[in-house]
Amino acid sequence: MSVVDYSHEISVIEGKPSLRELDDLIVKPLETKPNKNFLIALSITLTLLGSFLIGLSLTFYYGIGMWGNNNPVGWAFDIVNFVFWVGIGHAGTLISAILFLFRQKWRTGIARFAEGMTIFAVMTAALFPLIHIGRFWLPLYLMPYPNQHSLWVNFTSPLLWDVFAVSTYFTVSLIFWYVGLIPDFAVLREKTESKFKKIIYSIFSLGWRFSNRHWQHYEMVYLILAGFATPLVLSVHTIVSFDFAVSILPGWHTTIFPPYFVAGAVFSGFAMVQNVLIIVRKVFHYEHIITLDTLEKMNKIMLLTGSLVGYAYGMEFFIAWYSGNPIEQFTFINRAFGPYAWAYWIMLTCNVVSPQLFWFKKIRRSIPVMFIVAVFVNVGMWFERFVIVVTSLANDFLPSSWAYYKPTYVDFMILIGSFGFFFTFILLFTKGLPVVSMAEVKAVVDGSQPTHHD
Repeated sequence: MSVVDYSHEISVIEGKPSLRELDDLIVKPLETKPNKNFLIALSITLTLLGSFLIGLSLTFYYGIGMWGNNNPVGWAFDIVNFVFWVGIGHAGTLISAILFLFRQKWRTGIARFAEGMTIFAVMTAALFPLIHIGRFWLPLYLMPYPNQHSLWVNFTSPLLWDVFAVSTYFTVSLIFWYVGLIPDFAVLREKTESKFKKIIYSIFSLGWRFSNRHWQHYEMVYLILAGFATPLVLSVHTIVSFDFAVSILPGWHTTIFPPYFVAGAVFSGFAMVQNVLIIVRKVFHYEHIITLDTLEKMNKIMLLTGSLVGYAYGMEFFIAWYSGNPIEQFTFINRAFGPYAWAYWIMLTCNVVSPQLFWFKKIRRSIPVMFIVAVFVNVGMWFERFVIVVTSLANDFLPSSWAYYKPTYVDFMILIGSFGFFFTFILLFTKGLPVVSMAEVKAVVDGSQPTHHD
């Protein structure tokens, strides 16, 4: 007789809590009333959301002339914000789908929250194309079906490809998120004492009874959805990059954009997930579930993707020089030393220099330092999109039309308000649904794995 020994595996959950203790800890925020700190945080996010609504109201009433857009900078904060928020949504599906397929157990404590952030980030991103089209009450023109307006969409436009890519990504991510919640809804159904909540949880748990057959079907569906979602992680931001790469504008017309955008999206997405999880693990006392080892692994991924982004920055200059095209060469020299040099060097410092601190283990495992670096990364990634969009448009083929872009207060209200929109949903998520998957976490607790006897 031989026994398979699992003792060599590193524990993902610290402290060896019992399965009941894990359930009670994860369910506790849902059963307790919002405390003072939660209400203060919610009031702050709602205030930011109010500035968003005021900025939109001014835009809808007076038109997009309230923005700083000019000729030739027709794309500005609205497209910058769109690309930024789509990028933020990439980490969730990467953590949930790709790391699941690679059987990385350390993802279990952060996967649910990252999936939720994906949903909210894509919702935030979707607002900006609707604003940008000017006539936000006519979004059905973007849908590819013959309608009463006798108008067909332009299938050769990468802007329409965005509609397909982002809507598909959102739909699959939402289904993936919901399927993962089904076993947890059943746990909540059994634990809650409220009759109203019990009815709601019973509906959303779809009759889950923890039977072996249910688990088999669940794991099969989850695996299929993970396989389906994996190519979407690579395709969505690739298609978003086509908004720029298929143009003929110097600085945009480059084949490096697809992998460069995907790496940048994972980079910024992991930074945002890490920022919020550091707060969540402290507030809800999840330190033994969202462990320091997990955060360190996230920092390693940020170091990798940050280095890839830095490589892409260097290759842009090299290819511009190697092409021998004076217009391309001017575009990139102008980025680094022209009127928008301040934005370029902020981008370079935040995205390339700051993540290099993660080469040192003490810094990778220091909560305050990793939090600050992740904030810098998100600032830098926003400026990256600003540099790509604005500098290339401001200095186009016709020097007589060149103009310096200056954002207005309405631009800043909408930008700041978009964070209010995003974080309001995050706060509501933490009080309405379990931010950690009970089913997945319990599967990796020491002692939960079966011991096989021959």
